[in-house]
Amino acid sequence: MTSNSKLTIDAARELLAEWTPGQALRRHARAVELTMRKLAAELSPPDEELFAVAGLLHDADYEQWPDEHPHRIVAWLRNRQEDLLAGAIAAHYTHWGVPADTLVAKALLAADELTGFVCACSYVRPGGISTLEPASVLKKLKDKKFAAKVDRQEIEIGCGLLGVDTRQLVQWIIHALAPHAVELGIEGT
Repeated sequence: MTSNSKLTIDAARELLAEWTPGQALRRHARAVELTMRKLAAELSPPDEELFAVAGLLHDADYEQWPDEHPHRIVAWLRNRQEDLLAGAIAAHYTHWGVPADTLVAKALLAADELTGFVCACSYVRPGGISTLEPASVLKKLKDKKFAAKVDRQEIEIGCGLLGVDTRQLVQWIIHALAPHAVELGIEGT
């Protein structure tokens, strides 16, 4: 069964460019898109592009309307009958109380914080992501002062819901992002 989503990745990129002027948040969106593509390849859902679009748009409204996040992007999607995407984006942070009850929602919840954390680990390495190993990321996760804004509990919950070991998910994220290191600014010095 496919999602019947009509929103293409190209249309999602246009919306992201319109709603998200800042380069940092656009890079994060792109990184989560790449992670979601990798998760789609590993989990074999019926609609890979749906995963990519969810990753790309999950924070599209955050920069311009932080007090309305994620309600603005969720409403925009629901108005276009993109209910599966809207539900996944509404559930990508557990503190909002929206259950991650679809595979795409679980994947986005697992991918978001951990992708940002892997990027943060890459920034502090001379070799960037090319020399990053899962063991290093897991060690940094224990250091609450490193990337302190990353919600470690969200990572744990997301991995649990998705049924994927954190080490495995980190490896998938590294594999997804490494070919795009320059684009993402995680290539090292």
